[in-house]
Parts: sequence; C-alpha cells; structure tokens
Amino acid sequence: MKKSKQIIFIIAIGLIISSCGTVKEIINESLTGQQEKKFKKEIISTIELDYLLYLPEDYFSKQDWPLMIFLHGAGERGADLKKVIVHGPPKIVENKKDFPFVLVSPQCPENEWWTNKLQTESLIHLIDQIIQDYNVDPKRVYLTGLSMGGYATWNLASLYPEKFAAIAPICGGGDVKYASVLKNIPTWVFHGAKDQVVPISKSQEMVDAIKLQGGNIQFTIYPEANHDSWTETYDNPQLYKWFLSNSK
Repeated sequence: MKKSKQIIFIIAIGLIISSCGTVKEIINESLTGQQEKKFKKEIISTIELDYLLYLPEDYFSKQDWPLMIFLHGAGERGADLKKVIVHGPPKIVENKKDFPFVLVSPQCPENEWWTNKLQTESLIHLIDQIIQDYNVDPKRVYLTGLSMGGYATWNLASLYPEKFAAIAPICGGGDVKYASVLKNIPTWVFHGAKDQVVPISKSQEMVDAIKLQGGNIQFTIYPEANHDSWTETYDNPQLYKWFLSNSK
C-alpha cells in the first residue's frame, strides 16, 4: 500500500509540472530577484606516479631516516624507470648501498612538466604518503633536481616551504616573487657558467632575490660547465653532508 501511494505522489508531481511548464520555467517565475545559494559537488580524481624507492641496507635499524626527493630532467620523462637512473642520486645508489637517505625518485609522464599543476600536486601527495608509510623524519625532508627538475625544486619549495629542511636546485629557475618565502629554507644552488639550455641568469636572479630578503643561500658556479652541472654536484660528498646538517 505504501508503495502505491509513492507512485501516485510522483505522478501527481508530474501532472503539476506538466500543467505549469518545465522545472526551469517554474523556478524562473517563482524565484526572481537575488537569492543566496550554495553549490557543493564532490569531485574524485586519481593521480598516479611511477617512482624509484631506495631504502638503505640498515633501514630497519631506526625510525627517523632523512628523506631525499630527486626530480629528473626533461630527457628522463616517460614510462620507463630505467631512464631515471641515468643521472644523480638514483644512479649513485645503484652501487652505493650505504647512501644515508631514503631516496624517492619519481618519473614525470611523457609530454608533461614537473611544474604543471597536476604534477605538482602529485609530487606533494607522493611525499606525504612516503612520510606516512616509511621510517622517515618529517623534519629532514630534502629536495633536489636538475634542469626541469631544478625548476620543479624551486616551484615545489615555493608552494610548500613548510615541507623541506633544505633544497638544492641545479641549472633551473624559479619565480622571484617567492623570495620572501624561500629565504627561510637553506638553499644551495648550482649552475654551469656556459649553460646554453638554461641560462645561468635563471639561477642568479633567484639567488639575488633571496639574498635581498636575507635568506640562507649559497651559489656554486662551474666556470667551464655547460648544461651538465649535475654530475659534479652529485659526485660531491659535501652536498650530502650539507643536507644532513639541516633540519626543520
């Protein structure tokens, strides 16, 4: 009986609408003037990133490992993680099993850029998930990258400065309007003086802007280096000692 009443009620509503016009017409006639309204809609999206994860051999010996995030350049984009191993820390840990960091090296999809909004969001969500799932110290999260990854290092630190204890952008560039935010992050910048892909001026303007804000920044220039200023940088043990000397 209850079910039949519901059906009759729906039919009755339908007859009323039919006799008066469409729902849109009814609203237009009865609710003129300015009204306060609220729009709410749940949107669910999925993000996906492939990445390399390195855990030190004695990973289980402690709960507070420093975390290093490495962002590759444009040439390593795609769907083959072997490409990510050609430069920087992921190359180093292939043979150096006592690398004193948990290392995460994500891969940017083909034809995308690390600084795109979606990729930026993907990176920060990945970092949060790694901190949640692994034995890492959230006060010692370090960010570095080369070329496209150098740009991304500046960008990610500018948008999420509270995440990082120190950053090392290599042959990249950023937005000087974030200098007042970046001044509080220990930063070591690297660039080749003869770089014909990313002009050294891109790093210099960031260094100058942060210095004007009284920031904690140092700049290493390789006088004879072209675009590859990363090999010498990542081969330098002082870089890793410097990272480890910084904590939030």
